[in-house]
Amino acid sequence: MPKAPDASNRRIILAGANPGLRLFDKDGKVTAFASIWMVDWSICGAGTAVVLWFDGIVRVVSEDVDLASWLERYFVRSFLEVQGLPWHEPAVERDLVQVSMNLADGLSAKAADIQIEMGGVLDRRLFATDNFQLAEGAHSLSLVIAPVRSATVSIGGASVPGFVQVDGSADRPGSSAFLTTAEVWRR
Repeated sequence: MPKAPDASNRRIILAGANPGLRLFDKDGKVTAFASIWMVDWSICGAGTAVVLWFDGIVRVVSEDVDLASWLERYFVRSFLEVQGLPWHEPAVERDLVQVSMNLADGLSAKAADIQIEMGGVLDRRLFATDNFQLAEGAHSLSLVIAPVRSATVSIGGASVPGFVQVDGSADRPGSSAFLTTAEVWRR
């Protein structure tokens, strides 16, 4: 069996936060996925971006379209949350992305005509792994995660159907919507 690479030699490629959500219908089918990025520093720059999948369409919105395209291609396409969704080449839009987030209250994000709200923080805990699989192999990831009770997405003022799935236990709740902070990716 080949020896796993020494994760201590990995270099930081991104520092920031990447809250996300999946909404579901009553039959358990994903109705929407959103990945909100607040990048403090990365090998491709800094900035904010939103990647939204809804109704088979992928939208990527950011003032820095090169950064946002890299985030969608390098990270989001590999996330387990999008596996099985019809993931077509995204429509990339240059527009202001405004995000307000804290681990006490939740998140509010606006990107073009997209509005995302997340609230009802259930827990705050550390997550770390040296084996997060992306298209380019195993990466190290550490972050503080805060699952939330509720999330909504609207496009052009119209609410996207679906709800958050909350699971886990009282001492370790889980959710299909979560906040993150202190997020560091290493390759």
